[in-house]
Amino acid sequence: MSYAQHRKIIDADSHVIELDDFLQKAALKADLPLLLPMNKQSVLPVDQKRHDRARVMYEQRQADPSLTLPMEETILDNKKSGWERLGAFDPEERTRALNLFGYELQWVLPTFTFHQVAHLTDPVALEAGARTLNKAMADFCRSDSRLLAIGYLPLSLGPAKALELMRQGFDDGCYSFMIPTTEPDNSKPSFTHPDFDEIWALFSDRNVPFTCHVAADGGVSSVAESFRNNGKTLLELGGDAPAGELGLLTIGNTVQIFLAAMIYDGVFERHSGLRCVSLEFGASWLPAWLKMLDFGTKLFSRKRKFDRDPADIARERIKVAPFGGEPVGWIMEQVGADMLVYASDYPHPEGTSDPIGKFEATMSNYTEADFDLFYHGNMQQLMGI
Repeated sequence: MSYAQHRKIIDADSHVIELDDFLQKAALKADLPLLLPMNKQSVLPVDQKRHDRARVMYEQRQADPSLTLPMEETILDNKKSGWERLGAFDPEERTRALNLFGYELQWVLPTFTFHQVAHLTDPVALEAGARTLNKAMADFCRSDSRLLAIGYLPLSLGPAKALELMRQGFDDGCYSFMIPTTEPDNSKPSFTHPDFDEIWALFSDRNVPFTCHVAADGGVSSVAESFRNNGKTLLELGGDAPAGELGLLTIGNTVQIFLAAMIYDGVFERHSGLRCVSLEFGASWLPAWLKMLDFGTKLFSRKRKFDRDPADIARERIKVAPFGGEPVGWIMEQVGADMLVYASDYPHPEGTSDPIGKFEATMSNYTEADFDLFYHGNMQQLMGI
């Protein structure tokens, strides 16, 4: 029996744990010189010994398929490095992993290669990197229709260039894209400016939601560096988890601001089919955020009249994936059952060794209809299926 057992599940967040030639295999010849080597990006350091060991183990499995069996039996062991988990970087093995999990669909996002691309300051290199990353993600997912490739749109390149990359990414096979939540250059227009309407219109017209993911924050930190000057050693959870307690506490700050701006600046209202999902920003902030939308709307009611209530727009257009271990039951008590979605984060260790168990431990008072919404119904609504 699969891990999902009787449940129908759409997994909103999973990842590739790439080998260091992931982008090179997908790159145009002209783009190859512009790509930064994976182990040269410093935001998410590559453990080269573990990477190389995983490559050797993979080659051994290719020669002797029976060596795959121990990986299948320990598929939920999140103490292994990401490269050592089944389907981390090989599409055929990912299909096997998906069969063992029993998920109906699985969104797939990059890991190391995102950081290999997103922090480039040369716009020509950034464009080449994003184009290559999107093609590589589509190639990884191409052989299994249950795997949906999520690429990356660097909106800081401007609306025209981002739109070009978006169209190319769709043509290459991406299902959708994660977008940055913040424009770090204060002299540039906000991503909610009407200049970006063609981007949002294309998402709406294609009936696919866009993605906000924790790493795609425009390089803006919610915690000032001065807080680290406290005479203490910074606690690290590892991987791409937030650094320190303050990092976790404020992990949802940028997405809250961005989504509120998308609502207040009328972007969702201008594009009737526009929807989005928030991934790896946590979800415990959601009840208070909705209350503050209501409060702000009432406070500014003398200055501005809204055609639709901002909190209602949020409930209709936005889904949020909680972390395993967050109080999903309590969050649903506050906001209802129609905003939260299931996400495994596989093969990242933050997804825990039992995401279903972690979620359901806090959902003891809910009906099967509520479970259905959480596991697949809300994602079906989000995806228009």
